[in-house]
Amino acid sequence: MRFLLNGGLGVLAVLSATACTMSPPPGSSAALPAQVLPADARALVYGRTVSEVIQSQELRDKIPALFGADWMPASQGRGQVALGAAAFFEKGGPLRMVSIAEKDYIAVTGCVANACPTRLVLLLIAEGGWPLLARLDDSPVPHYYAYSSAGETPPANASTIVDAGLRALQSVGNAYP
Repeated sequence: MRFLLNGGLGVLAVLSATACTMSPPPGSSAALPAQVLPADARALVYGRTVSEVIQSQELRDKIPALFGADWMPASQGRGQVALGAAAFFEKGGPLRMVSIAEKDYIAVTGCVANACPTRLVLLLIAEGGWPLLARLDDSPVPHYYAYSSAGETPPANASTIVDAGLRALQSVGNAYP
């Protein structure tokens, strides 16, 4: 199941019987408790680099599903992200672990290689491989995404979770490459 959460824009479209676009829940600005965890092997379960994570057997279909039509460039008649979300993983940062509201996630950061200061992505992978949550910064309004498998519904507060993870990463230095 895939949801696209687009900051404050409201419900945009139902994509299929199991996917829809929705805005963050009211009151989502409340911060969740979050912290960066000490490095351990869990951060490397899908690979040692961002490229390896994106191409890992367990995630290579889930990550494009997370971003849906935004995975490919908008010029190909798809999505709302001009370059496509895949381009935001050109330059990857370190893989880290974050704990958000007592749930652990692998934090994957990346950016468009020639536009790192303004075109950024944060992907959170919950233990077990889902849900996947993401924030893509390509404009003044970030794009939020949530994906879950096995008939589970992604968390309704996905944007709040991702923002809490970003704040935790920023609290220990530059969150992005």
